[in-house]
Amino acid sequence: MPDELQYHVDGDLVPADEATVSVEDRGFAYGDAAFETLRAYGGEVFRWDAHADRLADACETIGLDHGLAAADLKARIDETLAANDLADAYVKCSITRGVQPGTLDPKPDVDPTVVVIAKPLPRGGLGAEGGDSGDGDSGDGGWAAVYDGPAAIQTTKTRKPSPRALPADAKTHNYLNGILARLELRVTGADEALMLDPEGNVAEGATSNLFFSDGTALKTPSLDGPILPGITRATVIEIAEGEGIPVEEGTYAPDEVREANEVFLTNSTWEVRPVATVDGLSAGGDGDGTAGPLTTLISRLFDRRIEETHYDGARL
Repeated sequence: MPDELQYHVDGDLVPADEATVSVEDRGFAYGDAAFETLRAYGGEVFRWDAHADRLADACETIGLDHGLAAADLKARIDETLAANDLADAYVKCSITRGVQPGTLDPKPDVDPTVVVIAKPLPRGGLGAEGGDSGDGDSGDGGWAAVYDGPAAIQTTKTRKPSPRALPADAKTHNYLNGILARLELRVTGADEALMLDPEGNVAEGATSNLFFSDGTALKTPSLDGPILPGITRATVIEIAEGEGIPVEEGTYAPDEVREANEVFLTNSTWEVRPVATVDGLSAGGDGDGTAGPLTTLISRLFDRRIEETHYDGARL
């Protein structure tokens, strides 16, 4: 890896400390931008096609016709990884509506700003390391490892808005809702917010999807609610169903999560992260934060899939 990371800004690789966008860019001024957080294993992005489709859907939702092909975006990501000599990395690809006059109304003619950043992560797959990144989605700070043990999650007063108010399936630069939820965690020192929907049902974390088990099925909030259709979420469901594990997507009260046998979180960076406590209560097990058997199985099967797909089964 070079001494200074290189970022991809509007078609050019530039040193990280020179990577800038205009103060008149709508992504900066209004959060008028879509993005994807991805993870690279062995030099290749995990489930690129799914990420590209979700990014395209988000751009369509916010009416951002950027005119860029998925292959072009993938090439910029590959160039960023190569320039930084990164095989295993956190990657973020952002597309803004670009620079426009300072009015709220977006103009139909778009000259998009495209930014790709990449930062090192530990090798994935079998025998992967644990540790703490500081944030499962932002990628801020050093990347000595991915997370620091099982998570403590806390139900927040800040709720997810209705999809009719803010589309939940579009990852945009407007992350104020999640930021407000994370700010509430400062009182207890919890790792992740457990956010509810407007009716008080369980939704998701600030940067993660939620799974839990009550001994009858692996359960996760339905995408009918204000839930981001996570790529890792979909992968976990595929793995569970492939193993004959019943999977239920539904509507759940917070007490169902607090009383669950096992709870875990998913996102591109954390992959499958066990939960030790929910609102201070032990999330099943002996209360020592050890992942339960179902969480352990899902995590190992996920690691095996990564090993087979991205490392040619080197550690099988």
